Amino acid sequence: MNIVEIDQPRIIELMVTDETITAQLADGRTISVPLAWSWRLSNATPEQRNNFEIIGSGQGVHWEEIDEDISAIGMLTGVPARPPKEKTFAHTN
Repeated sequence: MNIVEIDQPRIIELMVTDETITAQLADGRTISVPLAWSWRLSNATPEQRNNFEIIGSGQGVHWEEIDEDISAIGMLTGVPARPPKEKTFAHTN
């Protein structure tokens, strides 16, 4: 029986600064995206930004306190988080 392992990018280290989110991948690559790609991280305190957990064997990162998740694939393919749409209210007369 042959077992095929899908080679997914895995984050082994992460650093968040006031300007970037930088991930070190298990295959040796370092990828970086602008902090502005995550509106939740942009609005978070430095302490909140540094309170994360690498999840899914390195497939992504989770920030419990601010309810944010970023995947290695999302960083590699350039998928920024979308801010919530502002609610509009219909006026009745």
